[in-house]
Amino acid sequence: MVLGDSLSAGYGLRQEQGWVSLLQNAFKPQGIRVVNAAISGETTDGGLARLPRLLEQHQPTHLLIELGGNDGLQGHNVKKIRTNLDSMIEIAKQQGVEVFLQAMQIPTNYGPRYNQLFQDVFYQAGDAHSIPVIPFFLTEIALQPELMQRDGIHPKAEAQPQIAAFMQQQLQPLLQAPVSHSGTQ
Repeated sequence: MVLGDSLSAGYGLRQEQGWVSLLQNAFKPQGIRVVNAAISGETTDGGLARLPRLLEQHQPTHLLIELGGNDGLQGHNVKKIRTNLDSMIEIAKQQGVEVFLQAMQIPTNYGPRYNQLFQDVFYQAGDAHSIPVIPFFLTEIALQPELMQRDGIHPKAEAQPQIAAFMQQQLQPLLQAPVSHSGTQ
């Protein structure tokens, strides 16, 4: 299950064009079902509020948390972002779900100090909970204006296959790894 924001919800795109749908198609032959629980505009507050119901409804074996970008764009305190990430990770792990965290980045106009604190929070949470942190999937794409929508934040449909391929490369070995706790896969 992908718990994310507009980057995973496919903002400005048809649902089937988004990277999560493309990833679902790539994983389908392996019997892996991908649930897209991303909502445009979602923050870590919203993700934390929705997570228990989503876990109950979908009963995923794995959870990718792709949240925090909107928190950063709104200038939220990084300690609050970290607290929310910690809570989501703990809730999922308590239900036997393997958790992965997506590193996020925001535009540089927020200043070097906030930007560094923001980027570090994902790796700190990953280290604290011994979970994998996947590098930000737009690092290369964001540098190519022809692949970005006019807002400069959301990738175009043409970028989605690249994101899906990157995420498949990152997630495939994690999905095949033995479960690190006594839960079931």
